[in-house]
Amino acid sequence: MTRYLAFATDYDGTLATDGRVGEQTLDALKRLRETGRKLFLVTGRHLDDVTEVFPQVDWFDGVVAENGALVYFPATREELLLGDRPPEAFIQALRDRQVESLGIGKVIVSTWHPHETAVLETIRDLGLELQVIFNKGAVMVLPSGINKAVGLNAALTHLGLSPHNAVAIGDAENDHAFLETCEFSVAVANALPMVKERADWVTPSSRGAGVVELINKLVSSDLEEFAVSQTRHQILLGTKADKSEVYMPAYGSSLLLAGTSGGGKSTLATGIVERLAEEGYQFALIDPEGDYESLEGAVVLGDSRQPPNTTEILTLLDKPDRNVIINLLGVKLEERPAYFAGLLPSLLEMRSRTGRPHWLIVDEAHHLLPASWNPASITMPQALSNMVLITVHPDRVAVPALLLANVAIAVGQAPHETITAFCNAVGHCPPDPLPDRLEEREVLAWFRQTEEPPFRFQVAPPKTERRRHMRNYAEGELGEDKSFYFRGPEAKLNLRAQNLITFTQMAAGVDEDTWLYHLQRQDYSRWFQEAIKDETLAEEAAEIEGMSDLSATESRDRIKSAINRRYTLPA
Repeated sequence: MTRYLAFATDYDGTLATDGRVGEQTLDALKRLRETGRKLFLVTGRHLDDVTEVFPQVDWFDGVVAENGALVYFPATREELLLGDRPPEAFIQALRDRQVESLGIGKVIVSTWHPHETAVLETIRDLGLELQVIFNKGAVMVLPSGINKAVGLNAALTHLGLSPHNAVAIGDAENDHAFLETCEFSVAVANALPMVKERADWVTPSSRGAGVVELINKLVSSDLEEFAVSQTRHQILLGTKADKSEVYMPAYGSSLLLAGTSGGGKSTLATGIVERLAEEGYQFALIDPEGDYESLEGAVVLGDSRQPPNTTEILTLLDKPDRNVIINLLGVKLEERPAYFAGLLPSLLEMRSRTGRPHWLIVDEAHHLLPASWNPASITMPQALSNMVLITVHPDRVAVPALLLANVAIAVGQAPHETITAFCNAVGHCPPDPLPDRLEEREVLAWFRQTEEPPFRFQVAPPKTERRRHMRNYAEGELGEDKSFYFRGPEAKLNLRAQNLITFTQMAAGVDEDTWLYHLQRQDYSRWFQEAIKDETLAEEAAEIEGMSDLSATESRDRIKSAINRRYTLPA
């Protein structure tokens, strides 16, 4: 499976030398096009300007001009403007200030050093929401928020591609944004020091010769030699006891998540898919039991009455910024392996064309990929990389799929039995030592491709779980030992608040002596910290408790407001 399907290059100082592209560089571009990859030119120049100096502009699938403000697709001659040109009053004011070499594009207005001061003063005097971008000696004025990254993302999305499948190369200040947005960033040898410092790789040669070096590596190996060192886009899993963080690679890895029911598989899986979505990696999650319906950042297809069909799944995934949860409740248990076997080739074919979905997450993998599964029609192992297999029974999952799991994580009781079952299934000697039990929220990880023995770590909780806990504290039923009790100075009361809603309701009704009694004892901040486990709320309450000049009504209102801000309680 090809990882890098898009190539994006700056023009001046990168692809071109003194405004012209050499023959060797043109030959390299031809070879790159022949591999089927999409080419994107990303420049600060006006479109008319770049087409005049570079006749081969039609070789590119997309041209991002005017520093990201204009996107042009040569095949269709379509232009996409991402902003409006500054008002004529601004342009006239620059002329009145004797600003020379004024370039006016369809959106961009540009000039050269030393006119930046006049430009900034004019923007200030007219009260305009414009930004100034510098590129060596060039001074470019654009609508706020427009840069090369914005333009390239629009071009990629238009062609159904993701920046996570793109490699970018540049040399100057205005290249930072689009280099950063792409999965792999390259600086030519003549690039500014800061650009080289932040790039994933710096070419040995300058300008067009450096571009040729990058293209050679793309064509020959798809940049495979950089896979291990490419750590800019990793996915957080949790934290070790020494506070060091545990990550999984964002590409080229497959993960087995196995263990007893109730051990925390769904918690870890939910955290993984949340972070994939946050980083912009597209995922398709196969959900046989409807366990992920509340997950944010994804569209659920299918329900207990109707399974999703392949066409609607692929249509939704056609947009790089959409994730899908494929709910199989409407498919009979015995028919689910056949359903998945029919869907998988379509997903893998889409991957081969677009590089997406970047990750496939398969819950109940022992049902969908049973030991009897025979993937004769699927090229292994590349086709099934970037998978998360979730199961109670690793020994019941198809061996060809298990063999791809270079990261195994055991949850719940008896982690040694889980890892041993996995090893027995794939014919691997179990690592030693393996613990017999795990602490709460602790899991056991084994990165098979390294020499590091299995290790424990604490799972980073997903946002979905934190929101669920917040709802529980707001309106759930805390135990008697976790509830708050309004008793008053003489313990005449025994009013139990089992959640924050009840607390605010009771706080509004208790007499001032009772309220102030608990306030002065700092009972409120202590409860928020120890029972609600909300350090921020506890700190706010402690600050209010320390304000001796507040009346009972004022302190009551402030604590209630602090709760409402964090938990948005209903009226």
